[in-house]
Amino acid sequence: MFRILFRLYLVTIVSYSAAIYLVPDVVIKVFQERFVTYNLDYSRGLQTLIVKQFHAVPPEQWPALAAEMDKEFQPLHIVLTGNDDADFTPDERKRLQRGENVVRIGDWGWRTLAVSPLNERTVVEMVVPPDPMDVSLLYWSINVLIGATMLACLLLWLRPHWHDLERLKGTAERFGKGHLSERTQISQSSNIGSLANVFDTMAGDIENLLNQQRDLLNAVSHELRTPLTRLDFGLALALSDDLPAASRERLQGLVGHIRELDELVLELLSYSRLQNPARLPERVEVSLDEFIDSILGSVDEELESPDIVIDVMLNGQLERFVLDPRLTARAIQNLLRNAMRYCEKRIQIGVQVCPKGCEIWVDDDGIGIPEDERERIFEPFYRLDRSRDRATGGFGLGLAISRRALEAQGGTLTVEPSPLGGARFRLWLPTSA
Repeated sequence: MFRILFRLYLVTIVSYSAAIYLVPDVVIKVFQERFVTYNLDYSRGLQTLIVKQFHAVPPEQWPALAAEMDKEFQPLHIVLTGNDDADFTPDERKRLQRGENVVRIGDWGWRTLAVSPLNERTVVEMVVPPDPMDVSLLYWSINVLIGATMLACLLLWLRPHWHDLERLKGTAERFGKGHLSERTQISQSSNIGSLANVFDTMAGDIENLLNQQRDLLNAVSHELRTPLTRLDFGLALALSDDLPAASRERLQGLVGHIRELDELVLELLSYSRLQNPARLPERVEVSLDEFIDSILGSVDEELESPDIVIDVMLNGQLERFVLDPRLTARAIQNLLRNAMRYCEKRIQIGVQVCPKGCEIWVDDDGIGIPEDERERIFEPFYRLDRSRDRATGGFGLGLAISRRALEAQGGTLTVEPSPLGGARFRLWLPTSA
């Protein structure tokens, strides 16, 4: 927000400075005749008195009189010259030859030169010198003080807007992080009150929608588990009887489908719980090498091929680290299962701790993930084209659950190309404050 105010200050200062330079010139050019007429009227009396002084003496004494008047009229200068002087413009020469007075105007419409004809060939000039440096500085100081006053008033006017916009920004950030009950609490009398009210209304609608979706998902998942358990139990009883081989094979297939549905329900419940912003992650200090070892032991039996090798890289001295062991283990297990599903022969898991946090990565030597799908794979139920088959692709919830498990702890989960040739999933957990 400070950058917005700073830019506004710069725009105001530049605009004000440009206006001081440009506006007077534009106005003078547009109303040139009016300024000339005004200065002619303003100078007529003084010019008439000067001309009378010269006409009171013979022309031979005019140079001496001009020198004397030049001293008396300081800082104005009194100069005698011809009406055909090259410094005059053609229009000024014509007017002088007709016996008319001439004025020349400068900045802010003030005269810088007043010329009066004395006879057919001679004219007397009254030259107005530029302002002294100290006076010019005083004029500029006045302009600067006016600009500073404008900026100060602007700051006072912007201050409540600034605070309200900061509050709206903070509320939006917390809402985006999952705190769905956050509201701006900005008064309707504020100048952004209507905007804040629209945001609060939108936030309320989103909160209600997500709560209804989560409640529906929880209810459906819980309700599904009861008939699935009954079906599993009933089929187990049926399989305990003497049955023909074909019937037993069909019933065992049905048991597999029911358990697959039960696994899907468990995945849905897990994802639904992670969607709940009120759930705070557990903070436990663990030994990272032991923690990784226990995770590898939990998935060791799931290796589909004994030829797959899992390497562990523990970079540097691994300290104890504070994390949620259940959520973190779930995330790493999902990534390892994903790597087992698509690797050729090798999987590598690495761990590195730094003062800012802990980094864990899982590499495989599979065919990798296309760049345009590296974010979409974390969407619920999204599966790559090559993993549409439920036998290899799962339900499309594992990576979504892994990312949510990391985000619930303030961490991140990203995917990038692996040095092994496949995909690298990089987990990052920040150090607890």
